[in-house]
Amino acid sequence: MRALAFAAAFCLALSGAQAQVQTASLVADEVSFDPESQVLQARGNVKVLQNGTTLRAAGIRYDGTKDRLVVTGPLYLIDGQDVLLVAEFAELSGDLQDGVLAQARAVFSEQLQLAANEIRRTGGRFTQFQKAVASSCDICAENPTPLWEIRAQRITHDAQERQLYFDNASFRVLDVPVFYWPYLRLPDPSVERASGFLLPEFRSNGDIGLGIKTPYFFTLGEHADLTLTPWLTTNGSRTLEARYRQKFVNGEIEINGAVTDDNLTDRSSPRSYVFADGSFALPRDFQLTFDVELTSDNGYLLQYDYSEKDRLDSAIAIDRTRRDEYIGLEFVNYQSLREDEDNDLLPTLVGDAVYTRRFTPRLTGGIASFSVEASGLLRNSSDGTDGIGRDVTRLSFASQWRRDWALPNGMLLAAATAARADLYSVNQDDRPEFGDTLELTRFISAEWRWPMLRRSAGARHLLEPVVQFVWSGDSARDVDNEDSLLVEFDEANLFSFSRFPGVDAQERGARTNIGVTYTRQDPAGWELGLTVGRVFRDEDLGQFSVSTGLQGQSSDWLVATQFKLGDRLDVINRAVFDDGFSFSRNEMRLNWTGEDYRISSTYAWLEADTAEDRPTDTSEFAIEGAYQINDNWMLSSNLRYDFVDDRTTRAGIGARFQNECAQLDVSLSRRFTSSTSVTPTTDVNVSVQLAGFGARAGGGRSFARSCSG
Repeated sequence: MRALAFAAAFCLALSGAQAQVQTASLVADEVSFDPESQVLQARGNVKVLQNGTTLRAAGIRYDGTKDRLVVTGPLYLIDGQDVLLVAEFAELSGDLQDGVLAQARAVFSEQLQLAANEIRRTGGRFTQFQKAVASSCDICAENPTPLWEIRAQRITHDAQERQLYFDNASFRVLDVPVFYWPYLRLPDPSVERASGFLLPEFRSNGDIGLGIKTPYFFTLGEHADLTLTPWLTTNGSRTLEARYRQKFVNGEIEINGAVTDDNLTDRSSPRSYVFADGSFALPRDFQLTFDVELTSDNGYLLQYDYSEKDRLDSAIAIDRTRRDEYIGLEFVNYQSLREDEDNDLLPTLVGDAVYTRRFTPRLTGGIASFSVEASGLLRNSSDGTDGIGRDVTRLSFASQWRRDWALPNGMLLAAATAARADLYSVNQDDRPEFGDTLELTRFISAEWRWPMLRRSAGARHLLEPVVQFVWSGDSARDVDNEDSLLVEFDEANLFSFSRFPGVDAQERGARTNIGVTYTRQDPAGWELGLTVGRVFRDEDLGQFSVSTGLQGQSSDWLVATQFKLGDRLDVINRAVFDDGFSFSRNEMRLNWTGEDYRISSTYAWLEADTAEDRPTDTSEFAIEGAYQINDNWMLSSNLRYDFVDDRTTRAGIGARFQNECAQLDVSLSRRFTSSTSVTPTTDVNVSVQLAGFGARAGGGRSFARSCSG
C-alpha cells in the first residue's frame, strides 16, 4: 500500500538552529522519518514535487541537518516542461536546484539529447555537462553511432537565457570529425528566435563559381529581425545578402536585397537588388500595400538566382472593399529587363484611382453600379514624334445595370445595360488622330438561360444552355490602345460586354454569344465539367487579331474542360480552334497527387501574332514532380521544353534526406537560355538543417523516436 507523507506540506530544510521551511509533496511506497537525526528515507516509486521541479526515483535519503538529498536511480528529474534529466545516481540540495548527477543524460524539448559522465546543477539556472555528447538523432543499442553529434569537453546550459555553450567542440558526421570550434554558442530547442550563425549553404554556379553562404541572424526585439549572409565564391564574386523583417500592431514589412562585387560585367560600381513589400491596416477598413523591386542591371537577378522576372513593378496602393463599395488608389513604376525594350519608351509610371458603388434601384429593381476612375501614364522620353514619348491621363464615368427573372418552367431571363464616358488628355504626341478626345460607349444585352438538373444512378447532371445578345456602337474609338493589347477568350468572359482587358479598346457592334455548360458529379468521387461557346457577329469590324480566336464574323470555338478525381487528380484544358480544328490557342494543366508522389504539368500553345509582339508560335511544356521513396528520402525534378526551338530551356533534379534530427537538400539545375546579359549555366546547391537548436528539421514534419528490440 502506497504511503503518502505530508498531508499538507513536508519540511524539507532544517538548517542548524534556524528552521527554513520549504514545502514539497512526496509520494512513495514506503516512507520513514527519524526526528532525532532529521533523516527521511523513501523507497519504491518515489515522486517529489518541489517548486515546479519533479523528481522520480527508486529511492531517496534526505538529511535535514545538511539539506542534502541522495537519490538512487534510475532517476528522472523534470525541470519545467522543457528539460528532462535521467541518471543512475544523484546528490542534490533539498530544493533540487543544486547538485551532481552521475552517468546522466538530458533531453531538451523532446528533441536534443546531451549525455555526460557527470552533470552538475548550480542554482537551478546553470547545468554543466562534463565530457559531453549532444545530438538530436536516435541512439539505439543496435545502432549507437548517430548521424551527427557534437562532442565537447564541457557543455553549459543557461536555463534563464536558454542557451547552450560548448567548450572545445567538434562536429562529427557518422563519427567522422568535420569541424572544430574552440567555443560555440547555440540556442536550446525552446528558443524560437536567437541571434547567431545559421548553418552554411554551399552553391556552385557556372558563372560565379563554387561558393559558401554563411548567414548570421540578428534578433531585434520581439517583432523584428535581420539576417546578413556573406557569400564568397572561387571566381572572385563577393556578395552580401540581407533580409529584414518587422511586424507591427497593424501590419508587417519584409526587405530582401544584396550587393555584389564581381568581374562578370563591365560595370565599375557594385551590382545590387532590393525587393521589399508590406501591408498595413488603416483606419476605417482601408488597407495599405506596397512593394519595391529594383535592380542594378538586367542580368543580375537571373544570374544569381534571385528572381526570373523580366519586368519589375514597384507599387503602392490604398484600397477598401465593402459589400456595396470599392475605393482604390494605386501607383506603379515599371522597369523592363528585356533586351528589346527601352524603359524610356515604356509607360514607366502608371497611376489609377477608382470609386465604385453598387445599389438596388427602386423603380427597376435588379443590381446597378456606377464608378468614377482617373488614371494616367508617363514615359521618360520627351520626344513626341509618332507618340514615342506619349503621356496620357484619363477620367472615366461608368454605370451598369442588370436584372434577372426566373420563369415558372425554370428558364432564366436577364437584361443589362452599361454606359461609359472616357475623357482623354494626351501630351507629347504629334499625331493629330490621337489627341484629346471624349469617348462614349453604350452596351445593351439580353440573356436567356435554362439550367436543367437530373439525377441518375446516384450521379448529378447539370446542363445549362445560354444565349446572349449584346449591342454596342460600331464607331471606332479615336484612342491609342495602351492597356488592352493582350486579349483572352475563355469561359470567364464568354458572356461579357467586352473581351478587352482594359479601357482603351471596347468591343463594338452587335453579336450573339452562345454557349452550353455541362457538369457531372459522380458518387464515386469524380467530377467532369465542359463548356462550349462561340461568338457570332453582325459585322466583322476587324478589332481582334488572328491569335485571339475572336476575329471574323464567327469566332473560333471555345472548349474548356475540367476533370477532378477528389483531391488526387485535377486536369484542366482550354482550347480555341476554328471549324477545321486549326488551334490558335490551347492550354492544359494537370495536378496529380498520390500518397507517395505529386506531379504538376502545363502545356501552352499560342499562334504567332505580331499584334501581340509574338512573331513566332509558342509551344512550351513544363513539368515538375516529387516522389517520396520512404520516410527519409524524397526525389524531385523539373523540366521546361520549347517545342518551337526544339530545345530544353530549364531542367533540374533534387534529393532530400530528412529524419528526426537533420534535413539535407541537394539540387542540380541547368538553365539553357542565353542573352547579352546572361549565359547558360549550371547550379548546384547543398543545404543542411539540424534539429534541436531552436527549430525542427524537415519543415515541421515529425518523426517518431523508436528503437527496435
